[in-house]
Amino acid sequence: MTGVYATEQTTPIPFINSSAIIDGQLNEPVWQQAKKISINNITWPQENIPSPVSTTAYVYENGQSLFVAFKADDSEPDLIRAFFRDRDRAWNDDLVGIKIDSFNRGRSAYQFFINPLGVQQDSIENELTKSENSSWNGIWDSAGVIHKRGYTVEVEIPLRVLNFDDSQQLKNMAMEFVRFLPRDQRLRLSNMQISHANNCWICQMPTFTGFEKAKQGNNIAIIPSMVLSKSQSRDIDGSDVPDWQDEDKSEPSLDLKWAITPDTTLNATLNPDFSQVEADTGQLSVNNSFSLFFPEKRAFFLDNADYFSSHLNLIHTRNIAAPDFGVKLSGNKVGHTYGVFITNDEHLNVMVPGNLGSSVVSLEQKSNNAALRYRYDINDGLSVGTSATLRDSQDYKSQLVSIDTKYKPTTSDTFKVQILRSNTQYSNIFAEELCDGDEGDCVHPPTEECMQGQDCDFNESVLRVLQQDNLNGLGYFLNYEHNTKHWRAFTSYQNYDRELRADMGFMSQVDFNKFLTGFEYRWYGEQNNWWNRARWYSDWDITHNDNGTLIEKEVQTNIAIDGPLQSFIDVGVEHRKRRGLRHNKASLKIQNNSHLFSENTLWTYLEFKPVSGLFASLNLRTGNKVDLANNRVGNMHFARPAINLNLGKHFEINVRHSYETLNADGAKVYTANLSDIRLTYQFNINSYLRIAVIHTDINRNTQNYIDEVDARYEGLSTQLLYSYKLNPQTVFFAGFTDNGYQDDDLSKLTKDEKTFFAKFSYAWLM
Repeated sequence: MTGVYATEQTTPIPFINSSAIIDGQLNEPVWQQAKKISINNITWPQENIPSPVSTTAYVYENGQSLFVAFKADDSEPDLIRAFFRDRDRAWNDDLVGIKIDSFNRGRSAYQFFINPLGVQQDSIENELTKSENSSWNGIWDSAGVIHKRGYTVEVEIPLRVLNFDDSQQLKNMAMEFVRFLPRDQRLRLSNMQISHANNCWICQMPTFTGFEKAKQGNNIAIIPSMVLSKSQSRDIDGSDVPDWQDEDKSEPSLDLKWAITPDTTLNATLNPDFSQVEADTGQLSVNNSFSLFFPEKRAFFLDNADYFSSHLNLIHTRNIAAPDFGVKLSGNKVGHTYGVFITNDEHLNVMVPGNLGSSVVSLEQKSNNAALRYRYDINDGLSVGTSATLRDSQDYKSQLVSIDTKYKPTTSDTFKVQILRSNTQYSNIFAEELCDGDEGDCVHPPTEECMQGQDCDFNESVLRVLQQDNLNGLGYFLNYEHNTKHWRAFTSYQNYDRELRADMGFMSQVDFNKFLTGFEYRWYGEQNNWWNRARWYSDWDITHNDNGTLIEKEVQTNIAIDGPLQSFIDVGVEHRKRRGLRHNKASLKIQNNSHLFSENTLWTYLEFKPVSGLFASLNLRTGNKVDLANNRVGNMHFARPAINLNLGKHFEINVRHSYETLNADGAKVYTANLSDIRLTYQFNINSYLRIAVIHTDINRNTQNYIDEVDARYEGLSTQLLYSYKLNPQTVFFAGFTDNGYQDDDLSKLTKDEKTFFAKFSYAWLM
């Protein structure tokens, strides 16, 4: 599908049998022979107007690598925003970079961006899912230098980093050369023109030809690792605190990556280190019935992770906790994209969903896991795909098969369809684990109405399903969107029956059907306006369960404006009718607890980046909210301020705090606070020292709860981490973490985990 400004003409990239020294200095003669490309067009927030600064890219290839140099002029170099940061953390800085669609099919693009100090950002943009996977890490080289006329950057991208078809002598790749200029506005500058009426920007990238001698070869990477840890733990669930239990570990592991053919890659791992080095961002989980989502960060699963993507999240690999081995095969050839992996797991973590909430069952037993994804791009506007997953253990088995398609008859219209079917077998052990030893819930059976499929609370609904020997579920997702430069209209329909399970993915809600429709209108300011973009958005949705009972009905609208100092403000209101989360014990005391509750919420989000090295945001919500634990409506106030501050080029402070309070029946229900503080000293582009502190404090008014709850819960996690990265796979980490908490059984905050750890891995590339 050809965009408004796309052209069939191709630009040759010269072959020069020379390798530039990557030091940020453009003083080598080879750059005078390179292809000069002018980056002189503003593509965002304005549409195709001249750039206020001069930027030139110099490009050539030598059969092994693509070399790119950027000469970024700036009449006010003191305003350049550039800091020493860890990889993939400099997206708000001045940047230059290149996007490469190595198959020239408009489906995905590698993105390589560099700040003026040489800090790397890379990701893969996926047109099918409209997402960018910044967790992907390639091994490439870059350097940058700031001087009195602006800055210069040099880049070497080994062609083995890219997937491409080397069966052709001359290879065509779509490319875009980009500069980000963040000042009062954040300007996106490009070598190409982009139509805002076409939301597929990859499809509009111009074609470059060359790479005649480029061959991917076998490209074998062998990465041995060693993890050493000394940990102490104890069970403090009670008034008596036991002694520490010591555990020392020495875990060698081996990863292998082999490009079997230019378009097929094999990943294998033995005794892999799937531990996470960096602490997850703290999340406040209070008055919430659904499981929290955490992104994948582990290298084995991240390589070619976009090959496993579909419209729905059916393959979420963080469900796999601690495998002994893993094997993955992935590839892309002439429109065919495929991926398959197999692993075992020392643990079994399964999400059990319902229509009002979800719960996670964890069993100390081994499991086997497998996933398959295949997609065929029939032409520029039509793709079809299929996904399949399998998980099993001695007490459990789950299988899922899905078919999906994406069709773009025009640049403005998109149809998406996905159909999925699952078969799942649970055992009685699952029901016992779900109850977690709470006899009041376990022995209270589903009511007669619930057994007939009517008026179930969450626990009753789950227990009813678990009592069946065999679950066969069906679900489907339909979506249509019309998107132009100034307005967008969309509608979707989802239907997931109560027996559907996507246990390898992240599906926290089933037993519902939801219809959604909405509209968005956009305004664009002129170059000299105080604002540069505004939008008005509104949608309406309605959700029922399988039996036709109304679960939720919602309407919301908001208006958002991008303004000066890179500011953004979004203000909205929403009105929702929703069913409360019924509770077995509560149902003994509340007679009429199945009616709908009304929630009315006013919210706003603000952020700005007024000067170099400062980002601040504020998220506010206030209104009515259902008190899920007590089946009533209360008054809620929520605030989440955040600030990221750089003191000099090396030191950064990140602070985020979440506050939420709920009052009902004239008294407080709870007050919850979560603080996430991270202090980082970045020595250079390779190493940093970071201290992270996550503190949770929840106070409940026990007199205003139906069931017994702790009046106080306080949790504290700390981490000290030193990191050295020669590249994403040759790394050294060393650090210390500890965790502790206090509840009504403990008189003070007590540590229950302490760990010293070190990790080293080295990548041999052949």
